[in-house]
Amino acid sequence: MTYSILGWEETNGDLGVAVQSRFPGVGSLVPYGESEVGVVATQGFGNPRHGSAGLMLLKCGATPQQAVDVLLNDDAQGHKRQFALVDRRGRVAAYTGADLHTWDGWAGSTSGRHCVALGNGLASSDVVDRMVRTFEGSRASLAERLMAALESGQRAGGDIRGQQSAALLVLRRNGGYGSLDDRHVVISIYDHEEPIDELVRCYALHRLSYFPSEPSELVPIGPELALELKGFMAALGFYEGALDDTWDLAARRRWDLFLGSENYDNRINDGGMLDLEVLADLRRKYGRSAV
Repeated sequence: MTYSILGWEETNGDLGVAVQSRFPGVGSLVPYGESEVGVVATQGFGNPRHGSAGLMLLKCGATPQQAVDVLLNDDAQGHKRQFALVDRRGRVAAYTGADLHTWDGWAGSTSGRHCVALGNGLASSDVVDRMVRTFEGSRASLAERLMAALESGQRAGGDIRGQQSAALLVLRRNGGYGSLDDRHVVISIYDHEEPIDELVRCYALHRLSYFPSEPSELVPIGPELALELKGFMAALGFYEGALDDTWDLAARRRWDLFLGSENYDNRINDGGMLDLEVLADLRRKYGRSAV
């Protein structure tokens, strides 16, 4: 009824989990994580304590497999559980209880390089196999690799009951809002006809509002851009001056206020440079020119 993938990005240490289920609000049940410690997914007849206790075991130096053994030793309902862990070195372990193999659909897991996919109530083992291959074959960000893996699992048949909810959790040291915490991405789709598509859509929104600008996407604001940006501001009530091609201190201050009103908080840079991702999003929402 649920499938998930956990992964570690060796280039920057990101850790993450993505999950989809024919069960509402799966994001509140399955994914757990702590930056520079590890991630856990607990499903089947899930035991939420496996999430918090699993992270504590990793933090204390246990390997993922040692954590699995300890968690099962203290769980009388282990035959109903399915869970997996990935630690801060990319080591993985997974467990599927015997009862899950008696449910409708396939149950089990597949491990790959710094990742593990697991599921129950699935169309076949091809679901988790394709998820791992997709993850391993991508060089995108961890969040994008995890979502792509979910999409490939769904194309392989996914949950035999269908779709309902999905979630994405990615941890990065100081990678959260304003670089003030480690929650780099936290998105949960509680109930939706196409939750993976909705997850992808919400991630695009999240990028614009929560991530800082990529240096490669910043360009100077010349006369042509100044005119267009003043047009956006004027059309939405943030600018009352002349719609000319100058970009003085007053215009820059109004631009910063405008960016905040449009939820581009982490793309504000004192009006000196323009983020091309922001410009593309404004054009998508309001047209190429608001003049």
